[in-house]
Parts: sequence; C-alpha cells; structure tokens
Amino acid sequence: MIAVIALTVGGLFSGLVVLYQPHWLVAELAERSPEVLYFVETRERVVALTIDDGPDPETTPEILRVLARHGAQATFFLISRRIEGHEPLVARIVREGHELGNHLTRDRSSIALSAREFEAALLEADRTLSRFGPVRWFRPTGGWYDEPMLSIAADHGYRCALGSIYPYDALIPWPDFAAFHVLSKVRPGSIIILHDAGTRGRRTVEALRQILPELNRRGFDVVTLSQLVDSAVRTRPGQHPK
Repeated sequence: MIAVIALTVGGLFSGLVVLYQPHWLVAELAERSPEVLYFVETRERVVALTIDDGPDPETTPEILRVLARHGAQATFFLISRRIEGHEPLVARIVREGHELGNHLTRDRSSIALSAREFEAALLEADRTLSRFGPVRWFRPTGGWYDEPMLSIAADHGYRCALGSIYPYDALIPWPDFAAFHVLSKVRPGSIIILHDAGTRGRRTVEALRQILPELNRRGFDVVTLSQLVDSAVRTRPGQHPK
C-alpha cells in the first residue's frame, strides 16, 4: 500500500511539474540540447510568440487582426499542405511583418517518421514556404525530436525551435486557462507556443485578446523568433543563444 501511495504521489508530482513547466526544468532541457531553441537570455522585456498548424482561412485572419491591434509580431509554423489555395493569406502573414516557420507537411507526429521520411517532409515543406521568403526555423509536429532529426535539419539550414511556455492549448479547450498560464509564466526571453486551425485557432484568438494587452501593460514587446534571438545580450562563448 505504501508503495502504491508513493507511486501515485510521485506520478502526481511529475505531472504537475510537466504541466507547470518551471523555468529550471526548461533551462535543463536547453542545457542538454543547445542546438534547440527553448528561450533566449536577454535583459530586454521582449518575448517571442509562435503559432502552429495554420494557415486556416477563417481563424488566421482573426489572429492577424488581433496581433495588428496590439502591435505584436509572431512566427507562424505552417503545415505546408494546408497552404494550397490560401497563398494570399500566407503572403499577408509575411507582408504584415510576421515570420514563417517550417512545421512539415501534415499534422502527424514527426518522431514517428524515419530519417528519410522526415527529410522528405522537411524539404517538401521548404519548397512551398520558401516561395514566400527565407525560412530558418522548424518545429517538429508533436514537439518531440531526436538527434538524426536535428542533424538533418541543420544540414538544410534549419534550427529547431520549441518554447518555454506552452499552455496545452491543443488539449485544454479553455482560452482563459491558456491566458492565465502564459501570463503567470512569462519573463524576458520567453517563447510562447499557441495553435491555429479550427477550434484551436478560435481559442487562440480569445486567449490573445487577454494576453496581448496585459503584456503591453507590463512593457513587453511581442516579436518573432528571429527578432528575439537578435535581442540576446548574454550567450555562452561558442554557443547559440538559448
């Protein structure tokens, strides 16, 4: 019985740690994988906003309107096979000062792909996305990666970007929770992950309506990943900014 209780308590503690995402845990992950961007060390009150899984002809324009209203910019990790027929929307994302990221070709966990399949998907998405401008970041679908994936991406000029604040908005259907989670965790150099497309996109619109005015009130600028990296003022010798 004591062993069962200990396992239960340990499991609950581990679950709470994962859900809460303490900065020490994210920093440890970043230390173990310096080639992956989780956050940036900076003195500036600046954070990066990233939005996965678009484009969506209904929700992406709403997200763009909220961003414009609050002077925010973001990196949109697009799924390339969702772009066909929506090219003007992708061009609008770039025209309004946002950045494109490579989220491969479809919403299937990247870690399930073989190295050859991953490379093919990365390059297929790259051919589509590069028509709209340079793309330097990729994010694995599902959020899991391995060393072959990172090596292949680097060979093709990409760096993996994850994040330090993820409110599980793909799973928890409450915009208020997403907003609370982001605002309670945010700090200079944070990278925020939210989602587009369908009901997830509608939730992101509602969450951003709470998040962005409060970040503005706190004096934060909301920028793209590349802009965030450019703001880094403290990095370890010979390493990329974390």
